[in-house]
Amino acid sequence: MFYRLLSVARRQRTGRGWQNWSSGRSSASAAEAHSVALPAQAQVVICGGGIMGTSVAYHLSKMGWKDIVLLEQGRLAAGSTRFCAGILSTARHLTIEQKMADYSNKLYHQLEQETGIQTEPLLSSLLRRMPDLETLEILKLVNCPETFTPDMRCIMGESPAVQGYFVLAGMNSAGLSFGGGAGRYLAEWMVHGYPSENIWELDLKRFGALQSSRTFLRHRVMEVMPLLYDLKVPRWDFQTGRQLRTSPLYDRLDAQGARWMEKHGFERPKYFVPPDKDLLALEQSKTFYKPDWFDIVESEVKCCKEAVCVIDMSSFTKFEITSTGDQALEILQYLFSNDLDVPVGHIVHTGMLNQGGGYENDCSIARLSKRSFFMISPTDQQVHCWAWLKKHMPEDSNLLLEDVTWKYTALNLIGPRAVDVLSELSYAPMTPDHFPSLFCKEMSVGYANGIRVMSMTHTGEPGFMLYIPIEYALHVYNEVMSVGQKYGIRNAGYYALRSLRIEKFFAFWGQDLNTLTTPLECGRESRVKLEKGMDFIGRDALLQQKQNGVYKRLTMFILDDHDTDLDLWPWWGEPIYRNGQYAGKTTSSAYSYTLERHVCLGFVHNFSEDTGEEQVVTADFINRGEYEIDIAGHRFQAKAKLYPVTSLFTHKRRKDDVELSDLHGK
Repeated sequence: MFYRLLSVARRQRTGRGWQNWSSGRSSASAAEAHSVALPAQAQVVICGGGIMGTSVAYHLSKMGWKDIVLLEQGRLAAGSTRFCAGILSTARHLTIEQKMADYSNKLYHQLEQETGIQTEPLLSSLLRRMPDLETLEILKLVNCPETFTPDMRCIMGESPAVQGYFVLAGMNSAGLSFGGGAGRYLAEWMVHGYPSENIWELDLKRFGALQSSRTFLRHRVMEVMPLLYDLKVPRWDFQTGRQLRTSPLYDRLDAQGARWMEKHGFERPKYFVPPDKDLLALEQSKTFYKPDWFDIVESEVKCCKEAVCVIDMSSFTKFEITSTGDQALEILQYLFSNDLDVPVGHIVHTGMLNQGGGYENDCSIARLSKRSFFMISPTDQQVHCWAWLKKHMPEDSNLLLEDVTWKYTALNLIGPRAVDVLSELSYAPMTPDHFPSLFCKEMSVGYANGIRVMSMTHTGEPGFMLYIPIEYALHVYNEVMSVGQKYGIRNAGYYALRSLRIEKFFAFWGQDLNTLTTPLECGRESRVKLEKGMDFIGRDALLQQKQNGVYKRLTMFILDDHDTDLDLWPWWGEPIYRNGQYAGKTTSSAYSYTLERHVCLGFVHNFSEDTGEEQVVTADFINRGEYEIDIAGHRFQAKAKLYPVTSLFTHKRRKDDVELSDLHGK
């Protein structure tokens, strides 16, 4: 397609904002009659002269870029921007969307002062001047193309395949609301290398190649459009584009009552419906209160605590990094905050940080040999983590990065009897003396060889992760379930996993941790080795933060006066109040079947009462506060903890017998 140059900005910042971008506001015929030769080079070329393209250009110029070329095939704002209804709503489901809309609203008022352009809606002006227009009938409707995305969130960020190629698209009919904020964040990304806010929920890299299928997009978008204005209940799932990526055990688990949710296109079990439960009622249950699956998940959690459960976690991202010499160790030491120069067979929990010390990824890495490492990351890190590693790894033929996610089925055996099950299926001793915590060993399970067994569960409970070559997956699963019958084994899902990890104060990337969260802000100092003998990305920022103090702290809250049966549940995003003052919001929550209370995780800030500026947050500041969690306008008292509550409950106890003040972990 031939693009005409409608605006070439090679100017100083003394110009008056968007007024300088209006050279193409003449008629379409005039634009066609006047073609401008393209320059030989530019600092940035922006394709598309709608509200998004012009917003990016405007903000880049504000940040000091001068050599900007804006290309448009017709005239400025002649596409979907032309048919915008003028609705600017700041009430949005996601925090980042609220911030973009709020900034846009303020920017549009500011532009009137900057440019002298009258931004008052035309229709309001006309109705004041010609009141009879209000009674006129609409005789013509305009039908124009609009862009929608598979998850109803816009697409923003740098392409994982082409460095320096940025995308801002897919506004889902919210272009006017997001235009100013989205343009600002993308411009920051281009100028500074990162935006000023966490935009992971909008990041282009949350999608993989699988979401580019035309059939998938056609079906999903037909579902997306009606949902834009539908009530979003917690933990709802799309119905189209499903069963795209599945574990080899999918049919086996489905036949045993698995109910599914989707993550990065991968089907994952939520919970398993017993034969006596009404499946249809569970599928149609939508509520902000106590869900119908409460008792099901309780039985799965109890089994994890007292016997042994199996959770299929094959969706986790899995990479292998190998080299002919020490290259693999050297690059991983630079990319990760913890010390990976550990003996073969050891597992290290570590963060992949950015220059600001924030988490680009939170993962576990096992050293398979002196020159080989196995990396396990969250499911939705597959594209993002790959792009980050490839961007920072040197072009070295002796260094190999391989995505092996599809090669291994992952089974999580959780519970005190997991060791008994594996002991019967392997010749290797499984006692803690022979198989300590955070240890990895290749061994046989049943008839299958080469199973990577790791003594960790991602929940804080005892057990093992089994990474199984996919051709052995069904055999190993059948053997585990057969031998485990005498130990009370059963299947479990991610809802049970969520309850277990939150009551153990385990933070997850993408929910509690993000690119603006540092290890020092979430109590993970032990996963950072500032003196490991070499520099790593984010080290300078952490050293400075260690000296100056942190301005937020991840905290665990146990709701005290909340009635699980009658009150609205906390899900995530609820405001946190300290001594009656707003102090942050929750990032994740779950019901703890051990404590028989709701547990929330969230960041506490110390806002100055005079200026609103953030101040240093200390442990003493956290411990001295009185806290409340606001759930739909009703505040519930909560006890704040900086460390996991010591598990004093081996059996179920009545709520009246539980005194939270007696618990450890203060």
